[in-house]
Amino acid sequence: MSTLQTIHDVPVFLCAADGARIASEADALDLIGDAGYQGAQWAAVPVERLDERFFELRTRLAGDIVQKFVNYRMGLVVVGDISRFTEASSALRDFVRECNRGRHTWFVADESELRERLAAA
Repeated sequence: MSTLQTIHDVPVFLCAADGARIASEADALDLIGDAGYQGAQWAAVPVERLDERFFELRTRLAGDIVQKFVNYRMGLVVVGDISRFTEASSALRDFVRECNRGRHTWFVADESELRERLAAA
């Protein structure tokens, strides 16, 4: 079950790993709506919830979803091990590195790393 938690004074919508897959912009908008309704500033999405096309940049799914989050002023955190995807794509590695330098989209290994990032923000 997805829950809203306040981490270092920041409301974060922690998505459950067993929910519906996020495979389109419409799915992202549903998530943004749910998280926003709860008062979240960030949505933390387990890797398992993202359609694998998200990690294939040529599909543009990642860019489209990230843009929706930016447009609605909600942070997106992808939580979990994405090494199998980044090992296969230097473009994805670059994308992840650039996202992690910013303030809108982060890729973290686990909730502990998310807590560290929010503490430093």
